[in-house]
Amino acid sequence: MKVSGRNKLAATVKEIVKGTVMAKVVMDYKGTELVAAITVDAVEDLDLKPGDQVTALIKATEMMVIK
Repeated sequence: MKVSGRNKLAATVKEIVKGTVMAKVVMDYKGTELVAAITVDAVEDLDLKPGDQVTALIKATEMMVIK
């Protein structure tokens, strides 16, 4: 599979909080918490569960720098 996103981070799923339609997927990347909002259908289709090794693919149209 080819994707245009270049920011790929190997992470571990820590927690999944399912709502009616959307789910919050909390991941650990080298001690930093990453959070993704995806559909419940996507969680179920990927069979995601805590402890799973995943890739967080970040595709953004904007980046900010704070000092």
